[in-house]
Amino acid sequence: MGTAPPRAEIGDFSGSPRGKDQGFLGVAPGNPRVSGSGARRWETGPMNEPTPAPTAPSPVVLDVWCELQCPDCRSALADLDALRARYGDRLEIRLRHFPLEKHKHAFAGAQAAEEAFAQGQGWPFVAAVLRRVEDFAAAGEPFLVETAGELGLDAEEFDTALIDGRHILTVDADQAEGKALGVKGTPTYEIGGTLLDGSKTQEGLRERIEEIADGLLAD
Repeated sequence: MGTAPPRAEIGDFSGSPRGKDQGFLGVAPGNPRVSGSGARRWETGPMNEPTPAPTAPSPVVLDVWCELQCPDCRSALADLDALRARYGDRLEIRLRHFPLEKHKHAFAGAQAAEEAFAQGQGWPFVAAVLRRVEDFAAAGEPFLVETAGELGLDAEEFDTALIDGRHILTVDADQAEGKALGVKGTPTYEIGGTLLDGSKTQEGLRERIEEIADGLLAD
């Protein structure tokens, strides 16, 4: 199983960019105007000022601490598909990088995933690599560039990104945050302040995620 050594994140894979922080729930009330004799009125401006539309609730955020050379992360794809199908845009699933030292190409895989998100195909790329994790382990970086080309991404830019290291700081920041939270291996989930470790077993994890998500959405 994917467990980091002690030192010192899928169906329809279209998804939101992994690096954008979004808040939790909160619906802004409207601005009702009540007229009539003796009626109380709530107004914040002139009579011709339009009534603001209520804002949609922000999605619940599920962070997935993952690395692309980890077979256990491949096993998590089905759960992520099921969560997307159940919650749609009410649940934002974000990839957080946690490359493990024992996997030679994991750090390059994390950088490649960032470049795929930059080119608008982050989750499709992640899924494509994880589904062929043995090929990735054997071939290394050339496999990442090849997979990008198969998905219609700019493979030349992909190769350049791996050479110039433009995404290294993002990967490092994710890993540092994961360690601070107590992430030990992959996959690990964080939702509503609860950390769920799937690096040893993933049995029952999706049900636990759904339980937490349902509670947050009901607030």
